Amino acid sequence: MKKALYILLAIIIIAQFIRPSRIAEPVDPAMDMIAVTKPDAEVAQMLRTSCYDCHSGQPRYPWYFAITPVNWWMNDHIEEAREHFDATTWGSVEGYARDHQAKDGMEEMDKKEMPISEYFYLGRHAEAKLTEAQYSKLSAYFESLRDGSWDIEKARRKAAGEIK
Repeated sequence: MKKALYILLAIIIIAQFIRPSRIAEPVDPAMDMIAVTKPDAEVAQMLRTSCYDCHSGQPRYPWYFAITPVNWWMNDHIEEAREHFDATTWGSVEGYARDHQAKDGMEEMDKKEMPISEYFYLGRHAEAKLTEAQYSKLSAYFESLRDGSWDIEKARRKAAGEIK
């Protein structure tokens, strides 16, 4: 039993030296969602505090990002989040893809699924928690960004048998 604990401890210590790289991509401020869409100050602040840590090329990393395996889990989450929506590249997204992102943002706010509950573990990021009114305001903001082109593209894909 003692030998197994030593082996486990050694694995944990060695794992601390194997870390994912931090995401810190160069960002063009002119392509940022807030710069492009010019929301009111309250919406801009909600986006920064509740969305940008996972959905941007410049996430803020908490102190516990230094701990393996937490850092791998967080890094994977940030990469996946950015695949769906990256606020720092909003201006470079075109056509129905932008409309789709806005639709997804609206739906996430309506279902209150973002920010994810894991973001608040250990009482962290309390400033990012949204009230009912804030969810409604963000949902309306995302809805205002829609032009309906995703709905048209989705209908075209269904008619062509590309999706169900």
